[in-house]
Amino acid sequence: MVPFHLVESAILGTIVPAWTDAAPSVGSEHRGFTVSFPSDLEIARAATPAPLTDIAAQMGIGPHLLESYGSELAKIKLDAIDELSDRPKAKYVVVTAITPTPLGEGKTTTTVGLGQAMQHIGKRAVISLRQPSMGPTFGIKGGAAGGGYSQVIPMELLNLHLTGDFHAVTAAHNLLSAMVDNHLHQGNDLGLDLHNITWRRVLDVNDRSLRNIIVGLGGKMDGVTRQTGFDITAASEVMAILALSTSVEDMRARLGRIVVGYTQSGEPVTAEQLKAAGSMAVIMREAIKPNLLQTLENTPVIVHAGPFGNIAHGNSSIVGDLIGIRGGDYLITEAGFGADMGAERFFNIKCRNSGMTPDAAVLVATVRALKAHSGKFRIVPGKPLPADLLAENPDDVRAGAANLIKQIENVKVHGVSPVVAINAFPGDYASEHQAIREIAESVGARVAVCTHFSEGGKGATDLAQAVVEACDEPSTFQFCYEDSFTLKQKIEAVATKIYGAAKVTYSAAATTQLDRYERNGFGSLPVCIAKTHLSISGDPTLKGAPTGHTLNVREARASVGAGFVYPICGDMTTMPGLGSAPAASIIDFDDDGQIVGLS
Repeated sequence: MVPFHLVESAILGTIVPAWTDAAPSVGSEHRGFTVSFPSDLEIARAATPAPLTDIAAQMGIGPHLLESYGSELAKIKLDAIDELSDRPKAKYVVVTAITPTPLGEGKTTTTVGLGQAMQHIGKRAVISLRQPSMGPTFGIKGGAAGGGYSQVIPMELLNLHLTGDFHAVTAAHNLLSAMVDNHLHQGNDLGLDLHNITWRRVLDVNDRSLRNIIVGLGGKMDGVTRQTGFDITAASEVMAILALSTSVEDMRARLGRIVVGYTQSGEPVTAEQLKAAGSMAVIMREAIKPNLLQTLENTPVIVHAGPFGNIAHGNSSIVGDLIGIRGGDYLITEAGFGADMGAERFFNIKCRNSGMTPDAAVLVATVRALKAHSGKFRIVPGKPLPADLLAENPDDVRAGAANLIKQIENVKVHGVSPVVAINAFPGDYASEHQAIREIAESVGARVAVCTHFSEGGKGATDLAQAVVEACDEPSTFQFCYEDSFTLKQKIEAVATKIYGAAKVTYSAAATTQLDRYERNGFGSLPVCIAKTHLSISGDPTLKGAPTGHTLNVREARASVGAGFVYPICGDMTTMPGLGSAPAASIIDFDDDGQIVGLS
């Protein structure tokens, strides 16, 4: 979510969705000015895209490696990985952020702006992003194409279907679900325990009514009656597999390793045993090819996969990065949520699987978000911002600085050079930017103020220069834990080093599950801790950078095909609901057949 997708009304200082009438007007009453600004959709439609063959050529990719989806989209054949293998490797940069706030920090916009800025300083960049889920697009979040003059185009297609990868994931996942229930109906030769089936169904729509359902109601021929439910497609293990696979063969093998449930004796039952993996791989044969798009300034963008940021690793695909790393001087990717979540998983899960190591990490921060982390302000979307939040007060920025300092530390724990990107808003004060600069530099981070939302690439040239400098430093990348650690040791390493926890406790159920995974040979897998994104800790009410707290693991699940175990801390909703005024209620066509209401 980009910050100006929730823009400040010039009159009320209110956080409002960008599709409302307030969207074109971005300003700040307390600074005494109003800046007129077109909507993201208006900006995107005014752009002049370059032919995709020209975009691909920037990366050294010939037309024979492209599969066109109309004039504005194309898939890249995986043959590109081998064909580009003799080209120099780009520097690898991950964009992350401080802990998210309702104000939005602007990771995607910053990622795009940084990619565009590279060409302004004589460098070639490739951007690698996740595909947005249509659930949030039609719900409360809106689109995920960046914002202002740092966007990916075509904006409508990116946010709506793209080339159908999400639908392929949905179909492959639900085919396995059907095979599970058919196996039960046909006699259950594998001995699946009806009360220990972990494979649910998925749908790329926010629909809380499907979280918990009963299937098999009706007559004898309507299947075995049991409780199950739906998750959103982005939470599917098939989606995580798509993102972590390195080839079609690897994807096929991972699909076969999916565990759908357990027998009464605790033995795992897999998709391979159900003879479903081959058909699933066939459904996914096109989806594994990354999608090629471009920015407003014609920088190449690879968009591929969209794993959930809470129960999965929240990063774009490895195959996309394997192509992008040979396509320019810098490959810039984005990790979901704050550095304690998406970036930690980027380092410890994605890099473990890809064998690629990052050269720098960009931490996005805003003045208002740091003020929010002070704990002094209550910020609610749709409500007026507190007047004190809008006033010049560097001390409030310093009061929330602990979160920024800790997230910088979380990057440095992995031996990666941090660069703080101050995503500037029109109502910011220079004294507040200076406070952030002093804080970040005091703990060894480079800092740059960015205006890429309003100025495009030229507004992020200082950031680009800082990233180049950071990438030129010697790399000392390291994982947070070793493969040889037990699952509990891995959990405790992340909890203490990254979350600042004093200890970890486990429910009886979680201990039993983790012990079972160790016995079944899953102990060598990395961990993907499912927790709140609203705090570095596992408690969403703890702001800033809490220390000395206890992380409680109430449950543990295994995504064996994707290749990680995910301990669950707190209540994780894997099927979002719609709000009182969802975006779906205002998205439509206008009289000219143009889409309206999409932000």
